Amino acid sequence: MSAPVREHSPSRLTRTSTSSASSATSARTQSLGHTQTQTHVATPRREGRLVRLVVWWMRAWQSSSGAVRRAWRWLTRTVTAAGLLIVLAATAGITLGLAFGWVEWIVGGTAAWVLLLLAVPFLFGANAYDVDLGMSDVRVIAGTAVTGELVVSNRGRGVTLPGRIDIPVGDGLIELGVPLLRHGRSFAQTLTIPAPRRGVIPVGPATAVRSDPIGLLRRERSWADRHRLLVHPRTVAVPATSAGLVRDLEGNPTRQLVNADLSFHAIREYAPGDSRRQIHWKSTAKTGRLMVRQFEESRRSRLAVVLSLAEAEYAGEDEFELGVSAAASLGAQAIRDGRDLDVVTGAEVPEVVRGRMRAIHRLATSSPRVLLDAFTGVDALEHTMPFAEVCRLAGEAAPGLSLVFMVCGSQLGLQRLRQAALALPMDAAAIAVICDVQAQPRIQSFGGLTVLTIGLLDDLPGLMMRNAA
Repeated sequence: MSAPVREHSPSRLTRTSTSSASSATSARTQSLGHTQTQTHVATPRREGRLVRLVVWWMRAWQSSSGAVRRAWRWLTRTVTAAGLLIVLAATAGITLGLAFGWVEWIVGGTAAWVLLLLAVPFLFGANAYDVDLGMSDVRVIAGTAVTGELVVSNRGRGVTLPGRIDIPVGDGLIELGVPLLRHGRSFAQTLTIPAPRRGVIPVGPATAVRSDPIGLLRRERSWADRHRLLVHPRTVAVPATSAGLVRDLEGNPTRQLVNADLSFHAIREYAPGDSRRQIHWKSTAKTGRLMVRQFEESRRSRLAVVLSLAEAEYAGEDEFELGVSAAASLGAQAIRDGRDLDVVTGAEVPEVVRGRMRAIHRLATSSPRVLLDAFTGVDALEHTMPFAEVCRLAGEAAPGLSLVFMVCGSQLGLQRLRQAALALPMDAAAIAVICDVQAQPRIQSFGGLTVLTIGLLDDLPGLMMRNAA
C-alpha cells in the first residue's frame, strides 16, 4: 500500500515546483509590467514639465519684449533730440566724475539731470484739453479759401499751463498757441485755410503739444476729428452743349433710315415686310402703287467729354489744370442741360502689362457737384494709353454718342488729334479743345473736326458761341 504512495509523491512535487515556477514567472511578469507602466507614465510627466517651462519662458519673453517696445516708443515720442543729448551728457558727466574724481564733471552731470527733471511738469495737462475743429464748408473752388474754427476747452479739475495745438493741412502745418486756461474755460480761434490749387486737402487731426521752454521733453495727444477739403476746379458758364445740333422732342435725328419714327424723311415704294400702318394713301392713289413713309432714326442726344491725362501731352502743370477746368465746365453744363453724359479719362497702366492692357476711367455724372468732386482726384499720369485709344474705348463703352468733346494739351499735335477723332463712332460729331497757355484763342477746321484752341479758361465760352453761330 505504501508503494503507490511513493510513486505519486514525485508527481505532486513536480506539480508544486511547476506551480511555484509559474507563480514566480507571473510575479516577474507583473513586476516587469509594473515597471514598464511606471516608465511610460514618468516620461509624459517630464515632457509636460518641459513644455510648461517653454510656454512660461515664451510668455515671459513676449511680455518683457512688449514692455520694452512700449517703453522705447514712449521714450522716442517724449524725449527730443536735445533731451537725449542732455541725458547722455548727464550720464557721462557723473560716470567720469566718479571714476576720475572730477568734481566739475559731477556738478555738470547733476545739473543736467536737474534740468531734465524740471522739464517734466510741463508735460502735464495735455489730457485736460477738449478740442473741437469745425469748417464752414468742405467744398471750395481753386484759388479761394475756407474758414474754420478751433475751440479748446479745459475739462480738467485744475489750471492748464499754456500749450500749443498743431493742425496738419495737406503738406503744411498750422500752429496755434493756447493760453493758460482755468477749469471750464474755453479758447476759440478762427482759421483760414487757403486752397490755391485743385485737389483733396486733408485737414487734421488736431494735436495738443506739451513741451518745456527748452524743448527737452515733448508730449502729444491727437483727436480723431478729421476733414477732407475738396478743392473743385475753376469752371465757367459755357453755352448750351446742344448749340448747333438739330433737336426734336425725342432726341437728335441720325442719318440712319428706319421704317417707323418721328422724324419724317421721304416716301418710297412698298416692299414686302413693311408695315401697313406706314402706307401713304395719297401717294398711292397718285402713283397707282403702294407707297410707304420712311423716317430718320431719332436718338436721345448723348454727349461725351474725353480728357487726356498723359503728362507728355501737356507743356506744364498750368496747361493740365486748364484742361481739367475746361472738361469740368463742359461736363457741368451738359448735366444742367439734361443731357446723357459720359466723362472719360485715361487710366494708369502698370509697367508689367504696358502695351497689352486697355483701360479707361469714367467719372460720376449724377449731378454737377458729384462731377466736380470726381474731378478733384484727377491727376496727370506718366504711363497711360494714347489719346486715340482712350477715344476708341470711350466710343465702345457708350454707344449712340452724338457729340464728343476731346480735351487735350498742346503737345499732342494735330495729326494725332485727327487720329483720335477718327477712332470715334462715325455718327458722332467731334469738337477738340486744345489747351495752350501760350496761344491766342482761335477756331480751326480739319475735315469734319472742329478744333478750339484756348489760352485761358475764359476763352472757351466765346469760342463755343462763335462755333455755334
